[in-house]
Amino acid sequence: MTGAMDGRADHNGRVYQASGDQHIVEHHHHGDVGPGAWAGTESVRQPTGGRAPLVLRDRSELMRTLQAAVAPGVGDQVYVLHGMGGCGKTAVARSLFQFATTESDRIGFWVNAADRASLRSGMLAVAADRGAAEGQLNAARSGLRAPADLVWERLEASESSWLLVLDNADSPEILQDGGWLRANPRGTVLVTTRRAAAQWWPHAELHHVGVLPREAAAQVLCDLAPTSGTLEEAAEIADRLGRLPLALTLAGGFLSHQVIDPWTMEKYGEHLEGQERVGLIDQGAAALVQRDDRHLITRTWQLSLDALAAQGVQESASLLRLLACFGPEPLPLTLLNNPQINSVVPRPRAEVALRGLLDQSLTTMIDVSTRCIQTHAVLLASVMAGIPHEEVRQLTSTATLLLDAVVPTIPERGPQDLGLSLLAPHILALLHHAADASVVASALDVAVRLACAFHRTGDYLSARELASTAATITEPKLGPEHRLVLSAHARAGRALFRLGRFEESEAILRRVLADRERLFGPDHPDTLDSYFGLNHPLQQLGHAAEGVTLLQRATDGRERVLGKEHPLTLQSRAHLLEFLPITDLAVEVDGAMMPLPQECALHLGPDHAVTLGSRLSYAFSLVRLGRFEAAVEDARQVAQDYERCHGPNYALTLSAQFLYARVLAALGELEPAVELMALVAHRREQSLGDQHPYTARSYELLEELRAKVAERPAD
Repeated sequence: MTGAMDGRADHNGRVYQASGDQHIVEHHHHGDVGPGAWAGTESVRQPTGGRAPLVLRDRSELMRTLQAAVAPGVGDQVYVLHGMGGCGKTAVARSLFQFATTESDRIGFWVNAADRASLRSGMLAVAADRGAAEGQLNAARSGLRAPADLVWERLEASESSWLLVLDNADSPEILQDGGWLRANPRGTVLVTTRRAAAQWWPHAELHHVGVLPREAAAQVLCDLAPTSGTLEEAAEIADRLGRLPLALTLAGGFLSHQVIDPWTMEKYGEHLEGQERVGLIDQGAAALVQRDDRHLITRTWQLSLDALAAQGVQESASLLRLLACFGPEPLPLTLLNNPQINSVVPRPRAEVALRGLLDQSLTTMIDVSTRCIQTHAVLLASVMAGIPHEEVRQLTSTATLLLDAVVPTIPERGPQDLGLSLLAPHILALLHHAADASVVASALDVAVRLACAFHRTGDYLSARELASTAATITEPKLGPEHRLVLSAHARAGRALFRLGRFEESEAILRRVLADRERLFGPDHPDTLDSYFGLNHPLQQLGHAAEGVTLLQRATDGRERVLGKEHPLTLQSRAHLLEFLPITDLAVEVDGAMMPLPQECALHLGPDHAVTLGSRLSYAFSLVRLGRFEAAVEDARQVAQDYERCHGPNYALTLSAQFLYARVLAALGELEPAVELMALVAHRREQSLGDQHPYTARSYELLEELRAKVAERPAD
């Protein structure tokens, strides 16, 4: 073998090479690859997005239409509820969800469609509920197969009829880009959105959800606070609140929770008199009526905070301002259980402050397999708009510290952490709000680490989206040459490589390398990381010599700067075993005082990711050199250890088994080689799909081995 690359691969960088008909080996990369375990959102059988209304007022005609859409035997339709934020779209969806699951004998699925990561996670949880295999889910999550195709394949195969709710789809381009929105005879789809343009919803039936009529709005207040006043008094309050359901809910929550000195609706109205009307612009909603009902009286929530302060819970106001730094998606409660919160709310008082917000309906507890709170986007925007500029720095700084405390400094490879996946929209919201350069930089550092954590679970799509969006937000604030902005671009480039988009990956990583060399010099750790990272797409694009040169530069520089025993140095040395020309490889292997795997185990431990990777690389190097007898035991043991540490569907478990099967075949052990290759091919079909080139090649090699068995003379 010459070691030359005559094919392309993606994801784990696998390229199949052959020398005559003696053996075929699998070229691999053992960088940041996720494990086989699937861990997704498990809450899709329950609605999120706030409390269900006590009584759904003035939606009877709409509900009759929607209930007919989930009657037995009805399906193949998409319904879109559109209107401004806070108008009750989600409340209608929740009511239909309850009807469909309790009275119409349907399975209900509820997915947050506010951003790409939440939508993808939720929809893949739907696929898991409908029987998708673990390998299929991991491949879809990592971008190796179309996630939407898998989801709709499983929904099509569902034995039970279903209702799928896509809530908060205020960026409908997300649904279009991924092909997520489809009709299917097995069920009905309901979408809630602020965007009403017909171009976003082809073939869907649109229904406007507006503010409530005067009488219905008054009744909402009476439902929530039945002893606070008359229906006419409630109607007057409702008029002042624009008859927007969200504002009515906040007002009703306030009135119903006054214990020491209960307020009447008349008193509540007096406190609204003369207050400044602050225009709260509901971003993205179309103007659907002649007058602009999007202007709310922000005192709706301020009165609740004033009442809490009068009861001795002044901290609720501070906590709400802190929450305004985050997004409206579910926020894990563990984030608030940290001493760093003391700069805004004394930690012992955080519990009382949160209970005050919950009692006043200013936030809601939800469970998405981890305990969270969720606050309405309109409310968060209103609160943030009212925070004095000088306070924003302190709040965003504290929010950054809270996120920093829960995102690993050095993310490890392992199963997907749902708690971490929930943080992505919150770090992006924080980056939007932060203005101080030091706070922006600190928050961006957290975002890059979170993207790296996604990458190391195999969630390359989320890693790329988070890193790319974070770079876009912060580049105007920090400048294009800021070290962390470049790190965000580099992380996006590494994710693009794993997604098989080699040209895009090379372009980004080459640009980042040029900037890092110019700004930091060739021996800076970031520059060395660029040398290492750029090698990967270069190898797949046919620029092997340039890639090896950069990889050698990274190896030498890391040994000089970080030390010979540093994990990154050892990782670079392992990768060289995969790419060095054969003559240089023989010198490297034979001239070493100690085999590289032993050296890694000595310094890092036997099960460290770099140690396992070095063992696979070393076995691969022996195969490249044609030393099959020497390689067989190494290949067998590393395959076993990958399965022990990471499970049977882990990408490198399959790579190691593939290598071991080829070594067995080269040594004439055809029957066990066939058995193992059949297992690898089947698992790749499950994880990558039957049309993927890796799957096709695995089955092709399996057939070649079976043919050799058939050709062998009988004993």
